[in-house]
Amino acid sequence: MDIVDSVQGFVGENLSLLLPVDQIWQPTDYLPDLESDNWSEQLAQFRETALRLPDELLVVLVGNMVTEEALPNYTISLEHIAKDPTGITDTPWAHWLRGWTAEENRHGDLLNTYLRLTGRVNMRSVETTVHHLIKNGFSPGSEGNNQAGLVYAAFQERATRMSHGNLARLADEQGEVNLALICRKIASDETRHEVFYTKVVAQLMDRDPEGTILAYRSMLKRMIAMPGARMNDGRTPDLFDHYAAVTQRTGVYTSRDYGDIIRHLNNAWNVGRRSVSGKAARAQDYICQQPERFERFADEIGEQVASQAPFSFSWIRDRKA
Repeated sequence: MDIVDSVQGFVGENLSLLLPVDQIWQPTDYLPDLESDNWSEQLAQFRETALRLPDELLVVLVGNMVTEEALPNYTISLEHIAKDPTGITDTPWAHWLRGWTAEENRHGDLLNTYLRLTGRVNMRSVETTVHHLIKNGFSPGSEGNNQAGLVYAAFQERATRMSHGNLARLADEQGEVNLALICRKIASDETRHEVFYTKVVAQLMDRDPEGTILAYRSMLKRMIAMPGARMNDGRTPDLFDHYAAVTQRTGVYTSRDYGDIIRHLNNAWNVGRRSVSGKAARAQDYICQQPERFERFADEIGEQVASQAPFSFSWIRDRKA
């Protein structure tokens, strides 16, 4: 039996990390009520509050939204692991995949509508970027190794949770309380999803420590690919690099965060205390060295990014951030 398929029972025990539909928030809950009698006043106040968000945070928000809207790519990738061949397969993994997709779908919907209602971005450029990203496809770099694919999922859920959480804090500091609440709600979902994938990989570590450690090392060796890395607005080949530079400058997601995630996962999975030998032992040593490695270079990377000239973004009508 495939090692990932062998944890079907464990996955079933953790489906409670998906919330019942009648108990979970929906995008409409955090947007102006356009059916109400005073909808125009609500919308006007909403737009006025959004003006408090500076361009650099607006760029980060658009990049985060574009990444969330490329959900079809991530579902396709995870389907190779969860295996839902009929689309209605009655297995724990298939139930997780569909439930996870349904919860994640709300994130892009909410951020998209927020941006549209603010009137502060060029929505056609944003939509074009989403189109390109989905069309360009996505690969986590796991090369068909399902254990590596789940390591990637655990890492990315934590990274996304941190990004949304940091953006919420910065929006709050600017007085943009609507966006702060939205980002916190999304981050709370990502926290549950992170818990799920982290627990599943811990199970894989228990059942196949050598294979899972080698899979983890393979992901870190090539660096964890960001899900939005292939974004393109049709005219800026280095768009993702520009967006990533702004996330680094603003502190929404930094190279230090990358190392902190590795440290957290190493502890969660007891990587340093696993009894392994040969290649797996060497991989174990490599993994345990990575948090300090990124800590050493974090300030240097931050200084390099800070020294770069601002970039022009079509998302904000060619203003620079």
